[in-house]
This record gives sequence, structure tokens and C-alpha cells, in this order.
Amino acid sequence: MLLLLVACAAGSLLLAGLARPLGARVFYVAAVFPLAAFVHACLASARVLHGDIPFAAYAWIRPLGIEISMRMDTLGWVMALVVSGVGALVMIYCRWYFRGRSEGLGRFSSVLLAFAGAMYGLVLTDDIVMLVMFWEMTSILSYLLIGHYHLRSTSRRAALQALLVTTLGGLVMLIGVVLLAVEADTTSLSTILAEAPTGPIVNVALVLLLVGALSKSAIFPFHFWLPGAMAAPTPVSAYLHAAAMVKAGIYLLARLAPTFGDADPWRPVIVTLGVFTMLLGAFQALRESDLKRILAFGTVSQLGFISVVIGFGTRDAALAGLALLLGHALFKSALFLVVGVIDRQLSTRDIDKLSGVGRQAPVMAVISFVAVASMAGLPPTLGFVAKEGALVAMLDAAGQGDGWGVVALIGMVAGSMLTVAYGGRFLWGAFWTKHRRDGSTRPETAWPDPPIGFLGVPLVLATLGLAGGLVAPLLDDALAPYADTAAAIEPVAAHPAHLALWHGLGPALLLSAVTLLGGAIILWLVRATGFDITGRILQFTAADVYYAITRSVDRASVAVTSLTQRGSLPIYVGTIFLVLVVGEAVALFAAPEWRIALDAWQDPVQLAAAPLMIAAGVIAVRARKRYTGVVLVAVTGLGMVLLFATHGAPDLALTQVLVEAVTLVAFALVLRRLPSRMGAHNGTSMPVLRAMLAASVGLTMAALVVIATSARIHDPVSVGWADLAYEIGHGKNVVNVALVDLRGWDTMGELSVLILAATGVASLVFVTDRADSLQRLTRRLPRATRGAARRRPLVETTQGIQVQSAGTRDRPRAWLIGGQRMSAESRSIMLEVVVRILFHTIIVVSIYLLFAGHNLPGGGFAGGLVAGMALVMRYVAGGRYELGVAAPTDAGHLLGAGMILAVGTAVAPLVFGLDPLTRAVWEAELPVIGHLEFVTSTIFDVGVYLVVIGLVLDVLRSLGAEVDRQMKGAGVDGRPHEPFRAAAPEGGAR
Repeated sequence: MLLLLVACAAGSLLLAGLARPLGARVFYVAAVFPLAAFVHACLASARVLHGDIPFAAYAWIRPLGIEISMRMDTLGWVMALVVSGVGALVMIYCRWYFRGRSEGLGRFSSVLLAFAGAMYGLVLTDDIVMLVMFWEMTSILSYLLIGHYHLRSTSRRAALQALLVTTLGGLVMLIGVVLLAVEADTTSLSTILAEAPTGPIVNVALVLLLVGALSKSAIFPFHFWLPGAMAAPTPVSAYLHAAAMVKAGIYLLARLAPTFGDADPWRPVIVTLGVFTMLLGAFQALRESDLKRILAFGTVSQLGFISVVIGFGTRDAALAGLALLLGHALFKSALFLVVGVIDRQLSTRDIDKLSGVGRQAPVMAVISFVAVASMAGLPPTLGFVAKEGALVAMLDAAGQGDGWGVVALIGMVAGSMLTVAYGGRFLWGAFWTKHRRDGSTRPETAWPDPPIGFLGVPLVLATLGLAGGLVAPLLDDALAPYADTAAAIEPVAAHPAHLALWHGLGPALLLSAVTLLGGAIILWLVRATGFDITGRILQFTAADVYYAITRSVDRASVAVTSLTQRGSLPIYVGTIFLVLVVGEAVALFAAPEWRIALDAWQDPVQLAAAPLMIAAGVIAVRARKRYTGVVLVAVTGLGMVLLFATHGAPDLALTQVLVEAVTLVAFALVLRRLPSRMGAHNGTSMPVLRAMLAASVGLTMAALVVIATSARIHDPVSVGWADLAYEIGHGKNVVNVALVDLRGWDTMGELSVLILAATGVASLVFVTDRADSLQRLTRRLPRATRGAARRRPLVETTQGIQVQSAGTRDRPRAWLIGGQRMSAESRSIMLEVVVRILFHTIIVVSIYLLFAGHNLPGGGFAGGLVAGMALVMRYVAGGRYELGVAAPTDAGHLLGAGMILAVGTAVAPLVFGLDPLTRAVWEAELPVIGHLEFVTSTIFDVGVYLVVIGLVLDVLRSLGAEVDRQMKGAGVDGRPHEPFRAAAPEGGAR
């Protein structure tokens, strides 16, 4: 079971690369994985039915006792068969549904298989925390599946709605899981159910668990997301919303009801909301004219029905409920797939536009009739057997004086009448020949016959639904072990109920006949009134409440933003500084005593560096030109480089000088779009107040540093870090080992901040597309053409960058390709030659710093900055076109790849039952190289290296190349603008 789970995860990654060569046939490959799980469940049937429950576990998070465990009891066995069997059939169906289409198939097939794997893990896991993890995986993957047609606003809106509702319910459920696990002192689901803890905390936990289950299974008041999810491709509706995702909540009810069905809050919540959902969904289905939405609201109704029965908690109800679950998966997925055939062939699902389809497609009509018969409870289908069992269970509960049994029975009878009505309306709308109001017959809708394979899957599902009723005694033997687990609530009677096609004449059969007759009458009334019987009711729905809430949240966020974000940088910075001063001052004055120990200096270099830093800071305050102020601030940073270098921190010195250089370039790029002189447009307001606040911040920080450094009474932790770095991290560079090993979680957080910063800058600068257009232009340039470009000039056309023919223009030979696009006064041949010669050398140096950083000064951060400086040189020397040639990739790819490497290195040890960020070391003696040692934390450092390069590239692309393009397009100064050195603002330093 664990191997199958891993196979689904690996297969989902494999499918993305197979979609292009295989096209829609990639779904055959995808179907292999759930089919293997189905075969495995079938082979395990004998063990499960004899009580020999298959179990497999892998210790994952040992301190918390969390295991990746799989346990296939009767309930898990049935759910595994449903999830894997229907999943394999739906994937085979996708081959025909997506025939002739290629866009997005790789992504869709991968996500669909990943969802199948997540559902397989959810229904078999025995760890309640892992259940929540699989639960949230299905929510995220369903979001991607529902939003497959991402260019349609309806798909995006429906996907977001489903994600918000189910994820919110999952978060509430997580709280309940934590309470229940703490109360039971275990995360093993089977152990919790065996011990059956009770008490107020358990009752609260059960209510929270019910919120998660009801939101997942679209039970009122969370029902509205499921009809909206019909914007998804029809195979998604057939799998997720008939057999898989919505069954997750039903599965949780089925798992908990035999043990907790007699808890105080359980039955009132289940019966009340389930009955109301059944009636509401069925009533709404009668209003719809779209075949898919009829089935969608019918699914909501059926889920309410199943939740009442399977969640009631008695032995007979559990047996009937599991049969209902199985029957619903078969008939509802078959009907959804039939609608997919109609939609694919006719491009419409509107019953007002369909006429005479049944006469032209008799096989499909018969499939639909059998499926609707099972849904309505007509013999000899599985739906009839399950509904008979449910009526028997509720009649028995009502006869014993259970008030909730009476409510459930009345609601089931009324809901079943409506089910018959909307089931008949579905058949009429899809297949009957329609008549106009004047009595004339509408012309038949032209029906192109679909491929035979297109109908194969719904035929199999409908046949299984029919066969299930015929083999009811065998089904009873298979499902009875699960039903017997409810004996803790209700002792098994001497003659317990069983599933059968014929129970004889009795109240249950009479009620079944009443539901059929009542449903026929309702259908006749609805047709007689022109389907307007429900037109004046339900004008305000739960979906309206959802949109009202989301709109209120949007408006509140706008109001808060407009109140707090006034667009004034001085106010923002001043507020931060004021809070800093007040908070630190209170802490300082609250201290019982101050100990101050100062030295005039520790190193003579401080006597030279400190005056320069102080002078640069003072002059920067008085500077009137922005660029001058930036350079003077950089001087203070370079002073810190001297202090680091002379105090035994060459790593920090190297990093600091690189950070100052990159920061200086970034500031210079930004300053191109600002006036050269400060106060040119708006003068400085309240200078005295600003000076007072600045002085307060300076004095507060000075006092804080002096007092904090003098207050130590024990040896600092850093004393032992050198030994720890070598013994634990197998490196001599304390700084680097700390970043990628000892304090790797901090570094991961910092990487996330860097990625957010890069994304924020890019989103502010790029108007429509985050990727630089230069990237696409230079990619179109063939390799041979790039070589020719060094001898002949480039011209930019609508097709991309092309090499101009020889002899058309007499231009000097270019050392850099992008230099040809620069104006003559902006070019420097000397700079181009230097950059051409040094670029690759600098890249090699950056790689050396990356791999040497574990034992020598360097590391991923320093190496990435060096590589970033090489890109800065290419941009400065050759402009934005040269940057596109130097880095023909999207910065987002580098950022993402780096983060994946870092996170993967951190969490990979969990797979082997170790703590996160546990390093592995390989040592070898090589003939030429000698002793070689490799630590896995180096892979983490490679991730840091890529993130830093991606950050620098994103800054250059957004603040550099994109600003160049925008300025050129705007015609600033009447001439094209190139890099910042050639386009410095008037009066500014170059």
C-alpha cells in the first residue's frame, strides 16, 4: 500500500513529460496506477473479509508519534475500491474526452493522478494527523482540477470558492483532530476508535470534525461550492464530485459514527443538516435547465441522504449507508460521464436545446435510464437495495422511540420523492423528443455518433450498479463486518437487517412505492406548470451569502489599507522608528540595573574606519542629491567590511562588500526614475521633528548596544560553535555551516523573504507579464545566428532579434551582442572587452566560492552575489539585450529551483525517519584528487546560490531592463534609454 502511494506520487511527475509525445493517450498511462491499486484491493479481499486486516506503517515524525500508516479494514477496502476503480475508469474516459486536444494535458493528467493518490492515502491511513494532511492535499489538487480552464473567469472563481470552503473546514477539523489526539494520547485512528474517549473536550472535538466533514461533502451550509465546481471538465465532476472528493467527508462520518454516534452533539447535527441538504438540493435540481447542474444539485441532495444514513450510528444504518455510498459512486459518475459525451458531441447541456437524442443514441439512453433507476431506487438496482436497507433502519429506530429516527425517516421519504422527480426530468431533458407550446414537435438535434470507447466507461459503471442489486446477498456478507463495528452503540440484534433484493411485503417496500408515486406526481406538476413551480422560491441562496462575505472582506481590506497605507514613506518609516524608540526605551528603563563596560578600541583599524563611517553618515544627511546620499551610505557599509575583516570574519566581510555593491546598483537603477535632487517636487516637511526622531533612534540603539553587550554574565554560545561546526556540520567555516546546517530553518525563512521581495519588485514594475520580453527575443535567435551577430549587427523585428545582412551597414565589430543596440555615446569598447574576458572567469570564481564555502570563506550566498555581479557587468556594458543573452531564463525558475533544493534538502531526512536538516556525509579516497568529502548540506547551499542569482537577475530585469523598455517606449528625452550609466538623470553622478 505504501509502495502504491509512492508510485502515484512518482507517476504524477512522470506524466507531465509524457503528455507531449502521447497526447490524450497519456491517460492510459495514468490509469495504470489506480488500476494497480484496484487490483491490489481485489487481491486483498479474502484477507479483509476474514478479519486479517492488512497494515503497513513507516515511522515519520518520531517525536510526535506520527506514522505514514495504511490500514485496509472493511471500510477502507470499500473506499479503496471506489477511489481506485472509478479513478482508473475516469482516466480511461479522459482519453476520449480530450481527444484532439493537447493544451494542458500534462498538467491535468499529473494533477488528476496525484489527486487519486491523495484520496487513496486518505481512505487507508490509520494516522489521524496524516488524514488531515491527505485531506488538505485533496483540497489543493481539486482547486487545480476545477480551475483547469484557467482562462475562464467562472473556472477561476469556482476553484477559489471550493478551495476556501473546504480548506476552512479542514482547518477547523485540524483543531478537532489535535483535541482528540491529545485526549486519547495517540494519533492512531484505530486506537482512538477502540478506546472511544468521552467527555466535554471530545464532544467539542467531534463538532469540529463534523465541520470539516460537512464542508468537504457539501452539506448545508457549505453545499453551494459543489454546483459552482461544475465549471470543471466533466471527468473531474464524475470523479471528484461523485466518487472521490465529496466522499472524503462521508468517509470520515462512516469512520467515526460506529464509535461516536451516541455522543450528545452527533446525531442532532447529522440528521438536521443532512435532511435539510437532501431536500434543498433536490428542490434546486428541479429548477435547473443545465444537465450538469441538475446532477450537481442532485449530488448535494444524495450526499445529504447518505450522511444521514451512514452517520446515524446504528448497525443497520451503517450497513445501508455503506451500500448507498457504493451505489451513489456508480450511478452518479455514470450520469456525469454521459453528460460529458453529450456536451462533447453537441457543445451544449441545455435541456431546452436537446430533442430526440434518445432515439438516435439508444445505448446511451439505456445507460442513463439504468443509472437514474438506481438513483431513484427502482428494483433490481443497487440503489433500490441500499434505499430499502436505509428505510428499514430508520423504521426500526423510529419504532424504538428515537425522535431523530422519525425526523430522518420523514426527510428520506420526502427527499426520495424529489429524487425521482429530478431523475425523471434529467431523462426527459436529455433524451426525449420535445414539443413546442403550440403542440408541434421540435426537430431532432443532430447527433454525431461518438467513438465506441467513449461510452464504454459509463456502460461499465451502470452495469455494475445493476449487478450490485442482483448480488445483494454477497454484498451483504462483504459489508457486514463494518456494520458490526456499531455494536458499541447498539448491540447486534438476534436477527439483524441484511441487504437483499426482496425483503417481502412490508413497510419499507410500501414507503418505496410511495416515493416512486410521489416523485411521478411532482414531475407531472413541474412539467404542467412549465417548470416554474419553484421560480419564486430560494431567491437568496448560500452562494449569495458567500459572495456577500467575500465582498465584505475585500471592502474591509480596502478600508484598512486606505487608513493605514497613506502613500507617505516618511510616515511609514517614522511610525516604525517611533514604535522602536518607545518599546526599547520602556524595556531599558524597566531594567533594575545597567552595567556598562566600554573599551576605547579593540583594534587600531577601528580608529581609521569609525571616523570615516561617521563622516559619511553625517554628510549623507546633508546631501541634496539622491545618488550622492546612496554612495555615502555605501561608505558606511564598506567601513563595516574593514571591521569584519580585522575581527576574524572574512566570510562576513566578503558578503558585506558584495551586498553593498549589489545594493548600490539597485539604488542606481531606481534613481533613474526619480528627480536627481531631493525636494525637487516636494520639500522636506517638519525637519525639526524628523531630526528629533532620528536622534532618538540613534541614542536608543546606542544605549541598547552598550547595555546589552555589557550585561553578559556567561560565556557566549559562539565559543563552542567552531567545534560544533566541524563535529556536526563537518565544515570549518562556522558562518556557512551555521547558515546551511545548524540554523538551516532560519535560512529557509530568509530565502522565502528574498523570493517575496523579488516577486514584489517584479509585480510593481512589470505591467502585464513578469517575464522579460528580451528573454523571448533572444531565445529565438539560433546558435549559429548568435555567432554571426558578433560579426554583423542586430536588428529587432516583430519576429525577434535578427542578424542584419552583411554589407547593409558599416558598423564596428561588437564584443558583446547587446552592445550593438546601444547608442554610440553610451558604448565603451574597453568595458565590453573587459566584460567579455572576465565574465566566465567570475562565474567560475562564484562556483568555487559556492563549493569551497563549507571550509573556506565563501558559500552559496557569497557565490550567488559574485555571479550576480557578473550579470550586472553584462548589463552595464551591453544593456538590456546583453542581459537577455547572458541569462536566457526566467528569474522565477531560478528562484523556484533554489527554494525546491533548499526545502528538499531540509525535509528529505524525514523520509528516512530522521530529524529535518539531518546531514549525510560521504567520504572517499580518489587516486588523483585524494581525500574527498561531501556533505548534503552543500545541496542546501546550491539552493541558496540559485535563489541569490535569481534575486539579482529579477532586480536587473525589473528595475533595469524593464524600466529601460518603458522609458524607451515613453520616449523620455526624445531618445532611447539604455543602462543607468548612459541614462543618469540630469545633474546626477554617473
